[in-house]
Amino acid sequence: MMVRVAMLCIGLAAMAAAAAEPPAPTHYRGREIAQTMHYTGAPWLVRESRQREEDCRMLLEALAVEPGQTICDMGCGNGFYTLELARRVGPRGRVYAVDIQPEMLRMLAERAAAAGLDNIRPLLGTPVDPRLPAGAVDMVLCVDVYHEFSHPEEMLARIRASLKPDGRLVLAEFRGEDPAVPIKPLHKMTKRQMRAEMEPAGFAVDREFDRLPWQHLVFFRADRGQGQP
Repeated sequence: MMVRVAMLCIGLAAMAAAAAEPPAPTHYRGREIAQTMHYTGAPWLVRESRQREEDCRMLLEALAVEPGQTICDMGCGNGFYTLELARRVGPRGRVYAVDIQPEMLRMLAERAAAAGLDNIRPLLGTPVDPRLPAGAVDMVLCVDVYHEFSHPEEMLARIRASLKPDGRLVLAEFRGEDPAVPIKPLHKMTKRQMRAEMEPAGFAVDREFDRLPWQHLVFFRADRGQGQP
């Protein structure tokens, strides 16, 4: 029911999202910003080979999601990870599924309904605001998404504000240091670049998981020493 009710608001929210926003930079802290994947490419997110290539089950285990938590699947697309996160947080938990394309959220809602999951709340974000509630989220997960943020500085500030005091921002990005990973360089990131972008935004590395076949998985905590709440 939560998914169906939330989807009733998508049309109006899409109109609001079209309001004026800051011009998008082409580069951020020395990195060229990649274009957001169009919703017509959604089948690639649920391709048969994804588990073999990325070991998605291992990624999910590494997150250590607990029942009752509030998780955000940022740039959720058609819900490849959203549905499994919803199963893991259980009926007492919640998953905010954020995307800037209403078509992606409609696909997600259909998949969630077919799976009988009602603890998912789709949110139509904007390029500068995911529209998450303040101080409410245990984990914001960005899988192969952060490098496509058109306004990284604004988004990181909003994400930071959404986290609980012990919340974490988790980035999964294809390894930019590894030429053997068969992904275009524009869609990869190095750990050094991650830190160069996260630290000025008020985040510090909490831990790293280095066992995925193609991706970095880095957990960031809000650095309260920077004078921000």
